[in-house]
Amino acid sequence: MAKDTFFCPKRTLNLRGKIMNLSSPIVMGIINITPDSFYDGGKFQSNWQVVKHAEQLLSEGAAILDLGAASTRPGAGLVSATEERERLLPVIKGILRRFPEAILSIDTYNSETAIMAIEEGAHMINDISAGNIDPAMFDTIARLQVPYIMMHMQGTPASMQQNPVYKDLIKEISAFFAERINQLNQMGVNDIIIDPGFGFGKTIEHNYQLLNQLDFFRTFDLPVLVGVSRKSMINRVLGTTPDEALNGTTVLNAIALEKGVSMLRVHDVRQAMEAVKIVEMLKSQSEIH
Repeated sequence: MAKDTFFCPKRTLNLRGKIMNLSSPIVMGIINITPDSFYDGGKFQSNWQVVKHAEQLLSEGAAILDLGAASTRPGAGLVSATEERERLLPVIKGILRRFPEAILSIDTYNSETAIMAIEEGAHMINDISAGNIDPAMFDTIARLQVPYIMMHMQGTPASMQQNPVYKDLIKEISAFFAERINQLNQMGVNDIIIDPGFGFGKTIEHNYQLLNQLDFFRTFDLPVLVGVSRKSMINRVLGTTPDEALNGTTVLNAIALEKGVSMLRVHDVRQAMEAVKIVEMLKSQSEIH
């Protein structure tokens, strides 16, 4: 086995009876149905446009579609569960009507939204706040028994980038995850994915330190998700805009894959899938030799 890969016994997710194999990295395609997301806000004005975009992402190899109805860009305010559900419900119905086998993740910090989405056929919940914004989220996940992506974030989207400070970045993020994983395990939740939260309450330097030490998170024996797609940690180094950041995104995705992550959350699925194939080929050769 390659020395820099995760020793990760958690190789599967139970998605409402569908077993997803994580022995090779998978790609999650982002669909933002928000007016103000940092890259694609307002891009999809109709349900038909969303379904067409879902078709494209699935055709390019997305294993999961991540649907978000509340922007989490720096400075964004919180969105009510009612508004979120009104945006999400027709989209979930539309995608599953057209693609009944599609695996849907719902990017939400509201437990009420999580309940509605799972009842409508979604398969997993992606919570940027790891239960901090809505204290009912952990109980909800335990009751729903669906996979749960929990992300580390210092502060809230409205405040997280004002002055993020850590005494020991990796140690603090690890302690955060350890406490919450233990809490969820005690509640009977075992399908957990951890997301270190690039750009969420972190400076540019923090983000690159986190990327450099990603393999530290192997200690949790859980799948790790990385979402760096078109973010400012690329643009501030390269002097690019989100529209110009695809090449930088691919570079960071390849580095994350080399460090053993299980999932890439991206706007551009085809390019991420190509990164997966190349890094997997590289690792297969190191195992042979």
